[in-house]
Amino acid sequence: MQEYAVANTYLRVSFKDKDAAKALGAKWDGEQRQWYVPEGRDLMPFAVWLPAESSKPLASVNPVASTPVAFTPTVSSSSSASLALIAKKGVSLSSLLAGISQAVAKAYSAGVWTMVEVVELRTNGGHVFMGISERDPGGGVLAKANAVIWQSVANAILPVFEQATGAQLAPGIKLLVRARPVFKALHGFSIEIDAIDPEYTLGDLEARKREIRERLKAEGIFAANKQLDAPWDFRDVLVVAPAGGAGLGDFQVEADRLEKYAVCSFTYIFSRFQGEGAPKEICDALQGALTDWRKTHESLPDVIVVIRGGGAVNDMAWLNEYDLARLVCDFQIPVFTGVGHERDSTVLDEVAHTKFDTPSKVILGIQERIARRAMESKANGDFVFARARQLAQDASVAAQDMEGSVRLKSYQCLAMARSETAELVHGFKETSHRIVSTASEMSNGAIRSVRSLAMTKLQQAKLQVPHLADQVIQGSRHAVLRSNLDVDAVLEGNLFTVRRIAEEASGDVETGIQSIQALAAQNIKAAAESSEAMIREIAGQGPSKTLQRGFAMVRSLDGRTLTRLSQIDSGDGIEIEFMDGKVVASTGKTN
Repeated sequence: MQEYAVANTYLRVSFKDKDAAKALGAKWDGEQRQWYVPEGRDLMPFAVWLPAESSKPLASVNPVASTPVAFTPTVSSSSSASLALIAKKGVSLSSLLAGISQAVAKAYSAGVWTMVEVVELRTNGGHVFMGISERDPGGGVLAKANAVIWQSVANAILPVFEQATGAQLAPGIKLLVRARPVFKALHGFSIEIDAIDPEYTLGDLEARKREIRERLKAEGIFAANKQLDAPWDFRDVLVVAPAGGAGLGDFQVEADRLEKYAVCSFTYIFSRFQGEGAPKEICDALQGALTDWRKTHESLPDVIVVIRGGGAVNDMAWLNEYDLARLVCDFQIPVFTGVGHERDSTVLDEVAHTKFDTPSKVILGIQERIARRAMESKANGDFVFARARQLAQDASVAAQDMEGSVRLKSYQCLAMARSETAELVHGFKETSHRIVSTASEMSNGAIRSVRSLAMTKLQQAKLQVPHLADQVIQGSRHAVLRSNLDVDAVLEGNLFTVRRIAEEASGDVETGIQSIQALAAQNIKAAAESSEAMIREIAGQGPSKTLQRGFAMVRSLDGRTLTRLSQIDSGDGIEIEFMDGKVVASTGKTN
């Protein structure tokens, strides 16, 4: 039974305990100069300062099984009259509660090992007051009670428990405690605890981790985040941490320095890391942050960092939650964790890409990777610059060698071109003379042939005319003799024949002369065309064609063509013309 103050209940609070009483809700009465519990408040937290009988912790005993026993209320009487009156009207409340107290004490003379879950916890003057409960698998409450560990017992058992487990008493932790039920008339029912088994708590924490680990392995995703490629460098980092935590402060010391010099950008989101609902809050914060990130960034962050400062094992145990571990496994972004201290390990650490012992070591790891990449980039840059300088030097030497080679080749090509040009000109002259001579001889021959043919034709004509004349005369004579009537006809026919023969002879002479003239004209035309072709061929051997064949032409800067080394003075500028352009060079004349 829980007792509450009906009116202001005054307390006996020493000066050293005044802050503790005030923290629990006690008020100060200035007139009476005394602390009191306001009406309606639970008196349980103030039990050590109540003016009634003080409660003392039980000595540690071995657990035994006990069963409640019946009790007979006992009543203190000052007179038989009062006893009789009480007998008629019933027992007093204090007597009733005293009987219950005796019955409970007899039923549980020793503590019983009991599995409990801490629901709430507070301390007062070294005493530890707890609300404890039992839940079913669905989370429903099956039983609950108030429990207390008195200061002398707490000083003995809590350090041993904390050293063995690394955990501290806090809401949410499961314990195997040695509990002794106690009932007091003024303070009601409570459970006094005088021992805690650390192995049970460790086993419960490890069992929870093992269950999550095996479930993720069965789903084939336990090592999914670890198998992602590590970031080559860090430009954008998403950090989730408890707001205002010491671990976050240690992380930001170095992170702010990196961000100040634009080496890396850090985006922070905050969430609770312990207490009921903390894992879901972390999941919601991460998913919301990534949704917003995609709206403002072209690419995802290089890494997600989950950090929090040190704490008790059971504080870290809130991170042993399936949904949170599953979210990390599903991420396509490497997750770095830095949770607690070196000794701390959670399922979140096991599924993350990389586990660091502390938040400070996470930022140091990021900084080290950035520094290493910067050194590699610098080394690569130095190598590139050195290689470029070497190549430039090699190119300079090659250019100088090439320039000398070009000069020598140019001189050689120019000399060869001159020689070839002189030979071509000489050959052209000889060929022209020969062609002209041949054409002249052919023309003379043609003229002689025409003349000879003409003379032959004339001689033939001359020879034929007298003969024909003789024939005509003789025929005429015979015809006259035969018939005078036919003389005119025969004479006329003969004269016609003579004229025709003369005309044919004359036509043959003219045709022969025309043929000779046409042949002579064709020969002269062919000779002219051959001469023109030869002239074009000679012209085709000029400078531009020579350049097209891979030669070069050297001129002085004032446009003079240079054909000899003696025409160049040391230090003079020259212009070298190639088939695809010109280049100006300075000379260092050599012999």
